[in-house]
This record gives sequence, structure tokens and C-alpha cells, in this order.
Amino acid sequence: MKLLKYLIIFLLFNFGALAIGTWLMDNGPKAQWYLSLNKAPWTPDGWIFGAAWTTIMVCYSVYMTFLYLKDSSTKVKILFLIQFALNVFWNFVFFNQHLIYVGLLNIILLTIIISKFFFDYRKVLNVLSVLILPYLIWLCIATSLNLYIVIYN
Repeated sequence: MKLLKYLIIFLLFNFGALAIGTWLMDNGPKAQWYLSLNKAPWTPDGWIFGAAWTTIMVCYSVYMTFLYLKDSSTKVKILFLIQFALNVFWNFVFFNQHLIYVGLLNIILLTIIISKFFFDYRKVLNVLSVLILPYLIWLCIATSLNLYIVIYN
């Protein structure tokens, strides 16, 4: 019962972050500003972003549930809240404010936080640590996309 309770809480928080981020995008990828940018040749089609983030947040919610049940320390809570804020903030600074350099810094920091989760808690979660890898891999791809935009625009 405790497992299900925390899983629901983390699903609500993580999908809430996606919803807030989408709301802060201000038309995001459909805006003329974004459409006119020089984008990386490996930029995925729009529908892939939705599918990727859905998968990532389900896996990350399961990961956080098991981690929180094993270690509900202040460090875990702070890392989670920083991750939440950076995840939401990137949408606002990149798509809404068009601050591509700030967006790049933001996504690099987010990648560091998710890497920290992976490396600091892999011995605590053992094989369950693979659940955070989709998030980490996607952030590496997203960072490369943001960097390309910084370099070529």
C-alpha cells in the first residue's frame, strides 16, 4: 500500500511538472520563433517528445518511489525539488523567453542532477537504477539539441 501511495504521489508530481512546463511554453514548438531556428539534423519529430517524456516520467516515478522508500533523506528531497524546478524552468526560459543560452545552462544542470541521482544511489537501488537511464539519455540528446541551436543561431 505504501508503494502505491508514493508511486501515485511521484506520478502526480512528475506529470504535473510536464503540465506546468507545457503551459509555460507559450505555444512552444509550434511558435514561429522556434520553427525559424536552425535545428540539429537529429531533432526528432514532435510526437516523439510526448512519447519520450511519458515513458521517462513513468520510469522516473517508479525510480523515485523505490528510492524514497529506501532513502527519504533531505538530500533526496532537495535533489528531487531541484530537478522539478529545472525541468519546469527550461520550458519557460527556452520556449517562452527565447533565452537559448540560459536554456542550455538549465539543461546541463538538470543533466548533472539526474546523473547525481544515478551515481549516488545506484548501490541503494541496484538493478532498479536502470529506471533513471531513459531520463539521463534523453537529457543528453536534449542538451545536444539545445547546444546545436546555441551554436547555429
